[in-house]
Amino acid sequence: MTTPQPAASGRGSRRTATVTGLALAAALLTAVPATSAPSGSAAATGALAAPDIPLANVKAHLTQLQSIATANGGNRAHGRPGYKASIDYVRAKLDAAGFTTSLQQFSSSGATGYNLIADWPGGDPNQVLMAGAHLDSVSSGPGINDNGSGSAAVLETALAVSRAQLQPAKHLRFAWWGAEELGLVGSKYYVNNLPTTERARIAGYINLDMVGSPNPGYFVYDDDPAIEKVFKDWYAGIGVPTEIETEGDGRSDHAAFKNAGIPVGGLFTGASRTKTAAQATKWGGTAGQAFDRCYHSSCDTTANINDTALDRNSDALAHAVWTLGTGTTPPPGTTFENTADVAIPDNGAAVTSTVQVTGRTGNAPAALRVGVDIKHTWRGDLVVDLLAPDGTAYRLKNSSSSDSADNVITTYTVDASAEQANGDWRLRVQDVAAQDTGYIDSWKLTF
Repeated sequence: MTTPQPAASGRGSRRTATVTGLALAAALLTAVPATSAPSGSAAATGALAAPDIPLANVKAHLTQLQSIATANGGNRAHGRPGYKASIDYVRAKLDAAGFTTSLQQFSSSGATGYNLIADWPGGDPNQVLMAGAHLDSVSSGPGINDNGSGSAAVLETALAVSRAQLQPAKHLRFAWWGAEELGLVGSKYYVNNLPTTERARIAGYINLDMVGSPNPGYFVYDDDPAIEKVFKDWYAGIGVPTEIETEGDGRSDHAAFKNAGIPVGGLFTGASRTKTAAQATKWGGTAGQAFDRCYHSSCDTTANINDTALDRNSDALAHAVWTLGTGTTPPPGTTFENTADVAIPDNGAAVTSTVQVTGRTGNAPAALRVGVDIKHTWRGDLVVDLLAPDGTAYRLKNSSSSDSADNVITTYTVDASAEQANGDWRLRVQDVAAQDTGYIDSWKLTF
């Protein structure tokens, strides 16, 4: 993780009932739910259950990264031989497991850097699910927690995909980034050099940066609601509370993806900030001490890892990859529509028309499109609202005595990211003045 910036404020979700003028977010990662299963479980999403990720395997990768650092001046930093040796180690494991790997070169601070990209065969090439971690350390130490831990967890999850000979619905891509410690250089280079069509194919990116801190917290990125929910539900299922990650917000490799409009999420166990008494009560560990006292230091060795945190986060990543990667996913642009006519009483009570949304997971998008076709002889009489499944009203149109045209045939964009996607959504229309009549011809929601 890059050097800390001034503390970021919390970004907890706040419910709004506003209509936005622009499409602000990419479509959610989604999967078909089944009945009678805990929310967020593999059964609930129609996905295959993830295997347990062996902690011993993850730690074996860390031992190798430590040995590489020891043999190369004590670090695995960008431009140093230890980094290239780390890339070669990871790539050899992936090549042997049947991945298609490629090295992407870039230049930073007068040295050549490398990103390693590994694609698993199969899956929808128009729906790419990525997981990644930065592989470089700072020059002052071997970087075993920062970020050998994330790199090893991503590697072992990829190898678990191979062992299972997984046939995912989405195309799976794993990545290890270079020069993160110099300002997220490698991941920025990757995203910035993706053609627009390729960016559009990335359905989501999951980032792991420092997931084995010795005095750990359990932090989840609160960026894409669907990815966040998968991680939170998994942790709730094992009885471990989580908090929203703010210490490293924008300081790791998800930032370039997020800035490009790609849904992102991730896990983190804390860096230089101090664990509070309340956090120590719920997570254990030592209050008043940093989550990682060896952050960016020479003591960030294999002795600087909490096995329980590393094991949990590795398993959580595998769960997310299996849940989001193997569930049956309606493609972007899926439309749910009601074409039944509903009469609108003149100067009368409001009427509603219902669209049932199924096959989604997590929350609705921040750019939910609401297509409305209302036939009416004076549209200025009409007040139109979208009602979410929980009853929250989103005003689409107010009445206006000066709006004398016929019909309301348009598409609105609603920030519905505070709402669960699945459920009964309703269009509510009321005629609030006399002498004109009409009906709801049809309406639709496009996710």
